[in-house]
Amino acid sequence: MSSYLKNSDHLDQELVLRVQRGDKSAFDFLVLKYQHKIIQLVNRYVKDSSEAQDVAQEVFIKAYRAISSFRGDAAFYTWLYRIAINTAKNDLVARSRRHSNDQIDIQNAQVVEHALQLQNNDTPETELLNQEIVATIKKAIDDLPEDMRVAITLCEFEGLSYEAIAQTMNCPVGTVRSRIFRAREAIDHQLTPLLTHGDFR
Repeated sequence: MSSYLKNSDHLDQELVLRVQRGDKSAFDFLVLKYQHKIIQLVNRYVKDSSEAQDVAQEVFIKAYRAISSFRGDAAFYTWLYRIAINTAKNDLVARSRRHSNDQIDIQNAQVVEHALQLQNNDTPETELLNQEIVATIKKAIDDLPEDMRVAITLCEFEGLSYEAIAQTMNCPVGTVRSRIFRAREAIDHQLTPLLTHGDFR
């Protein structure tokens, strides 16, 4: 771990302690420090930017209410990240009940972006194949068990290390490696027939 990260974690711990002692202004510093990262994270779940702002605000409200239970077993941002993921998921569920088609998650956002990058050859055949690849990847990810889906998302789309994922998911690093390996296998299994028979070389 770099000295910057160590100093950053130490500062977070000090600020958390001050908040736990009743210093509300210390929490403002934590909000200022992490609000951009949390909004970016929530934005990958929530399509509407104004609603993403509301969800991010809810994340910090929940964090403030629960900060008395924070014991420093993990980095503050890891703890905050868990709250953000759960809050964004809950928002997705609530919105899907209101608008079944108005929903986007991390996997879909990244897959759509990947599909746009693939569309270099605008022939009808390649466009159709690209659409099939996007649909196949989305379905493969959606079909994964929850633990595998979260692990592969945090690794591939959020760029977290195995150690950080283990902290976030409250499991051993070896379990994280296994889940990611099995998730990649499942996705590859769905893609292989399409890429083989679709002449996508």
